[in-house]
Amino acid sequence: MDNIKDIFKNKTPAKKPPAYEWQDLALRVINELNVPDFKRGSVFKVCKEAFEAGAQVRIIQALTDTQELCQTGQKWQYFFKVLTQKKE
Repeated sequence: MDNIKDIFKNKTPAKKPPAYEWQDLALRVINELNVPDFKRGSVFKVCKEAFEAGAQVRIIQALTDTQELCQTGQKWQYFFKVLTQKKE
């Protein structure tokens, strides 16, 4: 049997899942578009506002359009461009 001290020492911290659905969507956008650290807050803000307005489909559509249309360059910039143009 292991010593209790060894068990606590070797324990790896568990990642907490997102508390809200919009956070999960924001993390998906960040991972798929390789958003840099200094723009991650903007992604979270846009996703939160979209969920509050009931327009989360707009975020998903902008992500899909970005993945289809932007093959080179910084995809996260194109995502914001598409997102601002899709305001209907």
